[in-house]
Amino acid sequence: MMKTITLSREQVYHGNLLLVNAQYPYKDDSKKVYISLDNSLTEVFLNREAANALQLLFQKILSGDAIVPVSGYRTLEEQTNIYNTSLKDNGEEFTQKYVALPNHSEHQTGLAIDLGLNRPDIDFIRPDFPYDGICEKFRRAAPDYGFIQRYTKDKENITGISHEPWHFRYVGCPHSRIIGERGFSLEEYAEFIKNYRQDRPLICSSFSESAVEIFYVPVSGQETLLTIPKDAVYQISGNNVDGFIVTVWRNTNGQKLFGN
Repeated sequence: MMKTITLSREQVYHGNLLLVNAQYPYKDDSKKVYISLDNSLTEVFLNREAANALQLLFQKILSGDAIVPVSGYRTLEEQTNIYNTSLKDNGEEFTQKYVALPNHSEHQTGLAIDLGLNRPDIDFIRPDFPYDGICEKFRRAAPDYGFIQRYTKDKENITGISHEPWHFRYVGCPHSRIIGERGFSLEEYAEFIKNYRQDRPLICSSFSESAVEIFYVPVSGQETLLTIPKDAVYQISGNNVDGFIVTVWRNTNGQKLFGN
């Protein structure tokens, strides 16, 4: 039995897979619940799903107090203040490299987190998060918990942001694994997934008990219709540009997984 889901154009701007950068501003102004993170030196908030995943990741690598959240969710006002302060203190060249324009920052989504080694003096803009020790342990485990390192050195010409070893973005599994395994930036993944539609989805079988179908649905007018099996386990995220990324879980014998 099938059901039809009606997706409004506005829903393009909601979800875990939003592409927010200099070209595509953050447009979701709906009220959300953000969770205060443990171990942060000041109060740092994150999207509820991302916060839960981050805490599980910390527990997995036994990080203790070695890694601290430095910056998470920011309001438009906070991002504006950070940008203007950096312009004043660090100059335009530095700010363009490391601080996104207001409404163009991933931090406004509540899905981005800056992390740093727990040291007496932590640079708020560029916290120390090296490629060794507990930080590298976090970095290697991150895709299994839905996180990617968002701004790598080899993708600077694509992301428009300088290399940021400390900045991680929650996109959820299995998207984080695909991005990591293929060496994509989020910009590249957003384009890559457009090659897969509902009749020919991308099959990700890296889970032991289930596989996942992923496909792209372009926005169609004010309302886009999507037909899927009734009670299927699925997630839909807008891409913040022109469509939706649909994720459907199924068991290993090829059947869709169903909820209660």
